[in-house]
Amino acid sequence: MDIRFGTDGWRGVIARDFTFFNLARVATAYGRYLLAKGGKTVVVGYDTRFQARAFAEEAAGVLAGLGLKAYLLQDPHPTPMLSFAVRHLGADGGLMLTASHNPPQYLGVKLKGPYGGSALPEEVKGVEALLPEAPSEARGRAEPLEVRTAYYEHLKGLLDLEALSRFPGVLYHDAMGGAGDSHLSAFLRHAGLALEVRELHNVPHPLFYGVNPEPLPKNLKTLLAVMGPEEAPTFAVVTDGDADRIAAVLPGGRFFNPHQVFAVLLRHLHAKGLSGGVVKNFAVSWIVDRLAERLGLPVKTTPVGFKWITEAFLREDVLIGGEESGGIGVKGHLPERDGILNALLLLESVARTGKDLATQFREIEDLTGLTHAYERLDLEIPTEGLLEKLREPRPLAGLAPKGLQDLDGVKWIYEGAWVLFRPSGTEPLLRIYAEATSEETVQALVREAEALVRRLAG
Repeated sequence: MDIRFGTDGWRGVIARDFTFFNLARVATAYGRYLLAKGGKTVVVGYDTRFQARAFAEEAAGVLAGLGLKAYLLQDPHPTPMLSFAVRHLGADGGLMLTASHNPPQYLGVKLKGPYGGSALPEEVKGVEALLPEAPSEARGRAEPLEVRTAYYEHLKGLLDLEALSRFPGVLYHDAMGGAGDSHLSAFLRHAGLALEVRELHNVPHPLFYGVNPEPLPKNLKTLLAVMGPEEAPTFAVVTDGDADRIAAVLPGGRFFNPHQVFAVLLRHLHAKGLSGGVVKNFAVSWIVDRLAERLGLPVKTTPVGFKWITEAFLREDVLIGGEESGGIGVKGHLPERDGILNALLLLESVARTGKDLATQFREIEDLTGLTHAYERLDLEIPTEGLLEKLREPRPLAGLAPKGLQDLDGVKWIYEGAWVLFRPSGTEPLLRIYAEATSEETVQALVREAEALVRRLAG
């Protein structure tokens, strides 16, 4: 089988593509890559997916059998905790068994560099070049590893604990059956903070309670209902399957999307006196660009895939970098997404300002002069050759096209709006992203764009 790494590692359907044999091939290639670079140690972690522990043991055994000192986290852990472990130990790399937000039948591998973030594009290519037809047969023993306490201590140094202690509301956390489980409440206990956290779907569940573990409204029906009668400043945070992504839900059951989270965190970090550039991928809202401009901060746009944002963190002075899907990294932490830290930073923003998340975002809209309306639609249609048919922008929703951008996929630009067509890098899907200044317009853009691509796909 041909193994290809996408926007964030390699993923496949369990028992069809993702098998012990194919995983051992990937682990063999990664181990040989680390050894060729003079590497000696590696950390392996896993999330809550079906057989993830057994797959992690196999990967760690292969790496140890190649002569590396392999450490294995002993329970399901968030991906950012695996990344922290790599840097905390001074290891040469990390291998995380997870398929992140993908459906339950998937499992995958994320590779991490010694800096505690996604392997860079050239590193991934180096591993791909070493993929063997058959894996190494030697197996070794991995040493058990526990890093929760060290990770929580690290987070304490990034947060205003006194401000957090003043939060007057309730924090809900929906872990979606993933590896984020009880880490927010555990951190607050570790920090000696007596805040009330109400947890949903915090018991690890390989089927993620019947939904895909991606923080989107269609997957959060229980949480949206629970938040209906609540009042500000209470809010909910949602972490995905491996807890590196985040979204929020406000009182009244209103979804607070990752673009809004990104904007609030950007303004909050700047207000704390931190500085640096802003890095966003090609699908992130224009409101982040405009806010950065108002704050006097430079903006860089990358293709989709956090590895490009990690690269910017390592080579430039970056304050915050993030994705449309809710993966956000911040200065002073790791060059990595972290849903747990970002949840705590949202909590800190409410506690320090005395303003709920909705109020903070309204102020950002006022500051930028933009009204935010955004939508994403995932279509299971054939994508081969489709982007070529979309290279000529067309009128949609009564808007005339102004231009085209093709950094990653094809984006049609309109006056005050845009539509992006892009094949997923992890699933057989075409994603349609749209932004406008009204909900009516953005829905019309998505509706007409869907009809168009279905016609073109035949």
